[in-house]
Amino acid sequence: MSWLPSIARDERVILGFFSAAAVGTVYLMHMMLKDFRDEAEIKPTQPKTQYITQETEDALKFSTLDTLLGHYNYAIRDTACKIVCDRTANDGSTLDVLLWGITRPDYDERMKNLRALAFVTDQNTLHLLHNDKAYSALVRSLELCLPSERKPEDKLNDKSYDEYYLRDMAEKLCLMFISQLLHRYEVSNRLVKAKFVEKWLAKQYWGDTPDEVITNFTQYMDVRDNRVSEIVKHIIGCRRGREALVKTGLITQSTRDIIEGQGTSARRLSYVLPIYVGTDDSDENADRPVGVRHQEHSAEEQRLRHRHREAMVFNDGTRPLNSEDIIQRDHGTPMPSQP
Repeated sequence: MSWLPSIARDERVILGFFSAAAVGTVYLMHMMLKDFRDEAEIKPTQPKTQYITQETEDALKFSTLDTLLGHYNYAIRDTACKIVCDRTANDGSTLDVLLWGITRPDYDERMKNLRALAFVTDQNTLHLLHNDKAYSALVRSLELCLPSERKPEDKLNDKSYDEYYLRDMAEKLCLMFISQLLHRYEVSNRLVKAKFVEKWLAKQYWGDTPDEVITNFTQYMDVRDNRVSEIVKHIIGCRRGREALVKTGLITQSTRDIIEGQGTSARRLSYVLPIYVGTDDSDENADRPVGVRHQEHSAEEQRLRHRHREAMVFNDGTRPLNSEDIIQRDHGTPMPSQP
């Protein structure tokens, strides 16, 4: 044990001991200060979740809602907007005022009411527009969007040009409402009853002669995929719609017979007009859903359809592509006999 005094007198041992003691002291002070800080911290009280009851919502006055709509907090503004929309949708008189407003001749007033109607209605309140009054108001609003005079560039005879996206916003809003209603209820009798075909569809610039009107209308339905073509497909799917189209000269009686399966070329319906046809179109079953689209059933029909659509394009890239550069196969070209 004589070596212990010598180790105790070693400077390296003494230095190591004091270093370890210093490190331990610093660590101990750090832990004590940390605990003291945590105990002295004043934590904010978490707010309790509060829900607006129906009684509280009903008790809000219009002046209060008007103030909340201008609040700096987004959540408060959003809640106030929802309350206003719910009150408007459930108040029949307010909805009638908006429907009356979209039929006003003044464009600014009509647009203001159309935007308000679009803001108020959603998928939960769309059923409030599924009535004769709303359909008549939408058709009347569309009728007011018609131009006072026809221009040559407005003729719907260009296959490569879709005019829908350049239509007036008021017109597109009305078509949006009609399209949503048809997709929800798949019933077009009320739209036909509101004279959508006679007052708006037939007044589009389809052509200058009856034959040109039929040709351009059929071509439009064959190559376009916008809200106008979707609405017309639903209209063709009901008996009253087909009668209105024949009456206005948009389709011929023979085309109607083909659609109804009474003609000899009923199997070629898919490339006469792409439409939605219901199985039962009687008046007492007018509210039954339709939407069965006729499809091509054979490879030969598909081959004939693709051959009818063959075309050659002559354009060297030095000028914009137009309809004069496209040479399409004539539909009267004789087809090879079937085996």
